[in-house]
Amino acid sequence: MNFFDIKTTWTNSELTLVKLCLASAYLLAGAFFHAFIRQHYLVIVAIFCITVVWTLYLWLVKMKNRPR
Repeated sequence: MNFFDIKTTWTNSELTLVKLCLASAYLLAGAFFHAFIRQHYLVIVAIFCITVVWTLYLWLVKMKNRPR
């Protein structure tokens, strides 16, 4: 049984809760480890930019392949 092969669907409200949970965890970690984050600010920003571009690309591909 491979955990990553399981297909699920999420509603917008469920995804909103997941995103709020993750964002609050990130804010708590950032508040607690502010000196560490300040030292690695450029790496964190680079990872953020790469993942934003990657996510937008995946979203655009999915929207383009969606049947109309």
